[in-house]
Amino acid sequence: MLDAIWHCCLPCLSPLWFKHKCSWKTHQGRPRDFCYFNLVLRRVVLFHSLLTALACPWIYVLKIILRFTVHVSSKMSWHPRYRSSKFRHVYGKAASKDKCYDCMPITLNVHDNNFCAVNPNFIAVVTECAGGGAFLVIPIKQTGKLDPHYPKVCGHKGYVLDIKWNPFNDFVIASCSEDTTVKIWDIPNQLLKRNITTPKKELLAHTRRVGLIEWHPTADNILFSSGYDYKIMIWNLEVKDAILRKPVKILDAHRDVVLSMSFNRDGSLLATACRDKKIRVIDPRAGTVLQEGSYKSHRANKVLFLGNMKKLFSTGTSWWNNRQIALWNQDDLSVPLLEEDLDGSSGLLFPIYDPDTHMLYVVGKGDGNIRYYEISPEKPYLTYLMEYRSHVPQKGIGVMPKRGLDVAACEIFRFYKLIPTKNLIEPISMIVPRRSESYQADIYPLTAAAQPALTAQEWLNGINKGPLLVSLRPGSKAVNSPPQFLELEPPTKATYMNQEEEESMSVEDQQNRREAQDDISQMDVEEKLPKNEQMCLSNGFDIFECPPPKTENELLQMYYRQQEEIRRLRELLIQKDVQMKQMELELRNVLMNTDN
Repeated sequence: MLDAIWHCCLPCLSPLWFKHKCSWKTHQGRPRDFCYFNLVLRRVVLFHSLLTALACPWIYVLKIILRFTVHVSSKMSWHPRYRSSKFRHVYGKAASKDKCYDCMPITLNVHDNNFCAVNPNFIAVVTECAGGGAFLVIPIKQTGKLDPHYPKVCGHKGYVLDIKWNPFNDFVIASCSEDTTVKIWDIPNQLLKRNITTPKKELLAHTRRVGLIEWHPTADNILFSSGYDYKIMIWNLEVKDAILRKPVKILDAHRDVVLSMSFNRDGSLLATACRDKKIRVIDPRAGTVLQEGSYKSHRANKVLFLGNMKKLFSTGTSWWNNRQIALWNQDDLSVPLLEEDLDGSSGLLFPIYDPDTHMLYVVGKGDGNIRYYEISPEKPYLTYLMEYRSHVPQKGIGVMPKRGLDVAACEIFRFYKLIPTKNLIEPISMIVPRRSESYQADIYPLTAAAQPALTAQEWLNGINKGPLLVSLRPGSKAVNSPPQFLELEPPTKATYMNQEEEESMSVEDQQNRREAQDDISQMDVEEKLPKNEQMCLSNGFDIFECPPPKTENELLQMYYRQQEEIRRLRELLIQKDVQMKQMELELRNVLMNTDN
């Protein structure tokens, strides 16, 4: 009887139940008898545990093993297994102050967009403008303080809400505004001298303000726009009309404002996140909704296609307004594959995916940090890598295309962080630490080129094609502009060997000989270019036609042009040296083969 009572009372007297220590410091204000009684109970329980261990040692050892196993398994469940990755040690490096863009009047609009667009030639940022909306377009090399009187692109009558560069033309940019219009602008390949107020094309079909625009990833001159009239419109910009009033297609599958748009790799599918808490996968040419889903514990704000993995990634909020990320199967949006709460902040999360390295970046509006993950096609799908931390919050973020990165520094991604409190744009480079200074092919796979894979009409006719791929290796085929073919003159007789000598050479030697001859012909073509083209600067100015500067602003512009010209000439010298060394080696090999 007493033994039964003792075993019934034992769980209540367990040492885990007495979480606080019995000491005079922890029990200040309590009666001394209470502390003494508590201490006696703890000693009785300890004495009973010792007796149990002596009487039945194997039971006691089994209990210890079970408790340890449960403890370890519970610990392991919170931490995923270690996964090796070449990007595990990627770190973020902020640019120095002289490499930042200072005195930038960044917009104060609270619309949930990035307000920044970047390409290898320009950086564009939405700014404040009296009497309407405007944005700045600055050459990417023009860092430092900006002239307060620098010209703007200011043709909108309302606030500019979104800007996007054409992925196949670095001198064409699209903008949308609260004035219900979408405008296409041509940017000159030089510093702006006056405000640009006349667009190249104007798209007039929305009845309410336009909040989002997206270029098609593989088809040329196809633009998508989404407005607060709950419609997504598809525009064909290949038509010659300056004012377009009829889009080629209108998608009216939404019953509320579209918050985000994203294309898959070949542009055949469009994913949207709507204010009605639903994620949709749409066939844009047919206008049909292929998948539609909403999860009760996840309210999506931004959605993103993850390359060719047939998965979607979304950011949003949970029931308790915690910021949340989720991973979905694009063929089944009923339940997410993964769901994770991040923190309790209120800023919007912008997901950015790199399909080449399968890295996912999550940037929070109002945060100072950038989280980055690695995506895998199998479980656990999402692997946390690291976090770039900064005490300065960002309002928006710009992303440099892969063809504008510094491969010599092992830079795999570059952000442009908008800091309105300091009127500053700060570049942040994501770098893979490597000792070797040679080209790292394993972290630079083939990436999307600057040329379209389809024309607008081909895509509208139903053709699907992935992006054209190029290598980022220095000296490879140019990715910024399509190749220009010059008409070669017939080579002289001294350039080639006679037919008998060529027949006596091996196939490999003949191939090396032809490559050397091609290099010589290419150098001859470059030397025969017109002199005015050789002396023309990369930004469009001629050295002798440009008058001396009269103001400080003109002097600054002249300085940047000279710096750009010096950089270009240095690159030409390096290319010439490489060609000369290659030709010397080829000639030496040919001479050795002929002697043998």
